Amino acid sequence: MGFVGDTHKIDKGGCFIGGMKSLVRRKQVDSANSKSSSRAGSSNQLAKALTIPHLISIGVGSTIGAGVYILVGTVAREHSGPALTISFLIAGIAAALSAFCYAELASRCPSAGSAYHYSYICVGEGVAWLIGWGLVLEYTIGGSAVARGISPNLAMLFGGPDSLPAFLARHTIPGLNLTVDPCAAILVFVVTGLLCVGIKESTMVQGFVTSVNVCVMAFVIVAGGYLGFKSGWPGYELPVGYFPYGVDGMLAGASTVFFAFIGFDSVASTAEEVKNPQHDLPVGIGFALSICCSLYMLVSAVIVGLVPYFAMDPDTPISSAFARHGINWAAYLVTIGACTSLCSTLMGSIMPQPRILMAMARDGLLPSFFSDVNKRTQVPVKGTVATGLLAGTLAFFMNVEQLSGMVSVGTLLAFTMVAISVLILRYVPPHEVPLPSSFQEAIDSVSMRRSGCSSSSSDIDVESTKIPVTAGDSTPLLAEISVGHPLVEKAAAKLSYLVRQRRKVAGWTIMFTCIGVCIVTSAASIVSLSNPARYALSGFGGLLLLSGLIVLTCTDQDDARHNFGHTGGFTCPFVPLLPIACILINVYLLINLGGATWARVSIWLVIGACIYVLYGRTHSSLKSAVYVPATHVDEIYQTSANSLA
Repeated sequence: MGFVGDTHKIDKGGCFIGGMKSLVRRKQVDSANSKSSSRAGSSNQLAKALTIPHLISIGVGSTIGAGVYILVGTVAREHSGPALTISFLIAGIAAALSAFCYAELASRCPSAGSAYHYSYICVGEGVAWLIGWGLVLEYTIGGSAVARGISPNLAMLFGGPDSLPAFLARHTIPGLNLTVDPCAAILVFVVTGLLCVGIKESTMVQGFVTSVNVCVMAFVIVAGGYLGFKSGWPGYELPVGYFPYGVDGMLAGASTVFFAFIGFDSVASTAEEVKNPQHDLPVGIGFALSICCSLYMLVSAVIVGLVPYFAMDPDTPISSAFARHGINWAAYLVTIGACTSLCSTLMGSIMPQPRILMAMARDGLLPSFFSDVNKRTQVPVKGTVATGLLAGTLAFFMNVEQLSGMVSVGTLLAFTMVAISVLILRYVPPHEVPLPSSFQEAIDSVSMRRSGCSSSSSDIDVESTKIPVTAGDSTPLLAEISVGHPLVEKAAAKLSYLVRQRRKVAGWTIMFTCIGVCIVTSAASIVSLSNPARYALSGFGGLLLLSGLIVLTCTDQDDARHNFGHTGGFTCPFVPLLPIACILINVYLLINLGGATWARVSIWLVIGACIYVLYGRTHSSLKSAVYVPATHVDEIYQTSANSLA
């Protein structure tokens, strides 16, 4: 009796069932065995060059954008008031929930692709494609929008809005109502060329630019703190108190500034290029997020204390705060900080996309053109150039500010799916993994060997019976039980059934918990609903959510999680509470992005679905894969190696 799965057998009922099965097929975690077999003689290996300092510079540089120089004034005036610091703290804690999930998956599955890679392993090909396609949108639009914001800040350094040289200044094409930005396109192409040189070299440059930005923010904190103590902190001496808009306003401010933290996921996209991913990736993500949150809180605490929140300039809050205290020249330092932060964020926006494209091309979902890695620089040069050309063209011709909300969709979808993947990894890790059809001979050999062992005869009075249990169950001692008494055999079979049912219960619970999250957040966000309908939906969704949390808390996590991927790395704490809270926050923010944003994103996702149906589904590397129990993979690889030897 063989153990080959039937995941890819096309049902006689038609291609529809086969197509649906392709959406849920999952790939194997990259391991030493899989890499050596699938990439033997291949040149698509990325350079192992990054350490903790590199990862911190990538994370901080990608996260701290010029938004902090503007966001402080807008959120303080409209939402938080002097409580802006607490808004940043709450947003940082919410971002940390996703960071914990990223840290575990990045250390267990250290390959290029970030959330796309994790979704492909834990959820399935269809969801992974949508996540990867959404990340492509995020990095393309994000990079273009950032590049568009650099030229106005550069112009301020040269003396005014129209002080840039003619070949760099923005021009409006008559009759087309189109404003082109040569400076933005040139900067994108420069960054693209730098990224093609090598990951270590480009990271060093990003680290230098980020250091300049951090120094500017340190100046704001130190000089602003001195002015605050000297003037008595007028922004805090207000009759309205610390919460002029109440706790609700402070929480609304936290929802707004949360998007200032969506950049640390760029660290996870470089996982394959990290020297010691099990240790360095979690440390790099943690330190980067901690530094960003600390800087945000300190800057906001200083600025809202220097100027009353209602008197802050929403466009230039920091420089105007210093100007009110007679330090006009600080505006130049603030502008330098804005320029350097934008340049660093631009690098952080362009760098991950070629790696996402490379991961998708490796899996056959995109043409192999994107999977080529330059032998000398060991970076995906072709994918980087293609990304740079697209982002540079958009930055030159289009004002993509109205599309900037689409960036948040890709990020929040990725955050949500990473949290779901952690739940799947802990409770229902994949018990079957795909192997290339070239291993069929080794698979048959191991199958015959195990079948022979299980059916071998014994003494006349004792019958040896093997009770197989699906790989990944929480009682590995039941993997193979030889019994000689009917009662013992019956008890073992019943226990095996209960173990399998535990996996089913956990899987269905995760699904219903996610449904409960969607119902609760929708009821809380859709203002057009009547109060009775809102209360009814909130109650029903809350019941699903709370029941799911209780069931998962009382359910033993699967022991197979200890052998899933690379062991010895970071382990996400407070499971299932932390991932469920992460899902709740991210889904709530997704729903509140607005109908116009979702309409634009839907068009992009429909285009992606068409590409998947027409190309990705039929070219997937899993199309002809053979699925085997995870516990037998090492034996199959060993058998294959012995036969080749």
